[in-house]
Amino acid sequence: MSPMVTSWAGYLCLALFFLAYTLVVLEEKIHMRKSKPLIFAGCLMWLIIGLYERNHVGTSHSEEFVKELIGEIGELFFFLLAAMTYINTLDERNVFNALRSWLLNKGLGFRQLFWVTGAITFLLSPLADNLTSALLMSTVALAVSGGNSKFIVISFVNIVVAANAGGAWSPFGDITTLMVWTAGKVDTLQFAYLMIPSLINWLVPASIMYFYLPNENPQCPLEKIHLKSGARFIIFMGVATIATAVSFHQFLHLPPFLGMMLGLSALMLFGYYLKRWGDKPLPNEINSSGDRRKQSPGYFDIFSKISSVEFDTLLFFFGVLTGVGALQYIGYLALTSDLLYGTLGPTWSNIIVGIISAVVDNIPMMFAVLKMDPTMEVSQWLLITLTTGVGGSLLSVGSAAGVAVMGVDRKNYTFLSHLKWIWVIALGYIASILAWWVLPMPM
Repeated sequence: MSPMVTSWAGYLCLALFFLAYTLVVLEEKIHMRKSKPLIFAGCLMWLIIGLYERNHVGTSHSEEFVKELIGEIGELFFFLLAAMTYINTLDERNVFNALRSWLLNKGLGFRQLFWVTGAITFLLSPLADNLTSALLMSTVALAVSGGNSKFIVISFVNIVVAANAGGAWSPFGDITTLMVWTAGKVDTLQFAYLMIPSLINWLVPASIMYFYLPNENPQCPLEKIHLKSGARFIIFMGVATIATAVSFHQFLHLPPFLGMMLGLSALMLFGYYLKRWGDKPLPNEINSSGDRRKQSPGYFDIFSKISSVEFDTLLFFFGVLTGVGALQYIGYLALTSDLLYGTLGPTWSNIIVGIISAVVDNIPMMFAVLKMDPTMEVSQWLLITLTTGVGGSLLSVGSAAGVAVMGVDRKNYTFLSHLKWIWVIALGYIASILAWWVLPMPM
């Protein structure tokens, strides 16, 4: 055991980390963005480590460790930057407004909208990741809610569960699965083994919450939304970008963020075309002047889409990984690995880690497990991928999707409103683990 574990520096870093996470949990009460305390704590922890080693250790390896850590953070940062930019671009091109309009024009009631938004979220998460899918579909659900608070809360809970469950069976559906994938613990096709457990994880709570929904139609005005120029081609480019990222990892053995950044650069070039020649006005924007620039002063600018990326979330991940990396360097993760995996075995340990991820957030929990690197078969790595992914649904702060959705409607969907449904989410968590146990898994 490292001497820093029982030193003043170790205890102080541990206290800082949990204090920062407490502030994240209280975000809706204190109105402090979640990235701020974590970045401060993470960087301060490394300052404390540096001061300790300067006075107590002859040779320090912290510089080499941090350089390796920033490489892992950079991969995640650029992957998400590309994904979020595509989502923002599709939103600006009216793709998601058109989806909302289509749902409203179908005349669906609250109960039908509940299933439609949940199903789309579950199917979209494996492609667009759970964070962006939850953000998009919660926005759609809010738009079609007609202000009905009961529908908003239940549908938001359903969307968070569906997003985390859908993201658990895809290598790029969640930050945790992306970490497992890039670490080489599970191959691309092996994630498909989690499809049925993930589906069960969503369907069990959704089937129960369905009966608590109002059996009526929303009072919303009907509208016709036109897609902007290039929208359909950008959808194609987004799918191609994901395929490129998979190919970079699977066939070329290169980091998948390179494929995402290649797709982002292609979008930037296409954005130049739209800006110069292709960004035509919508029918209701046409006037007698015939001048596109005067008709549509907000013509397409790709850098405005990049600047509108949710950097609070990206910086939150930086703070989390920096802090967890410090705890690993000190030796706390190795100690935890010995206490859990060395005593209880991988199955129970992975189940417990999934429950803890609802409190601590699934991203640092998965990052911590990867840094512990316990000896496990592929089936157990699939289990920890499942439990940390769907376990984060138990609380609204347990996953990036839940944290993001809380910002969509702070009035109705809060930590406490989500907590009221923890019992049905827990039933889905148990059912998904039983499905993993029953179904044949790779060894």
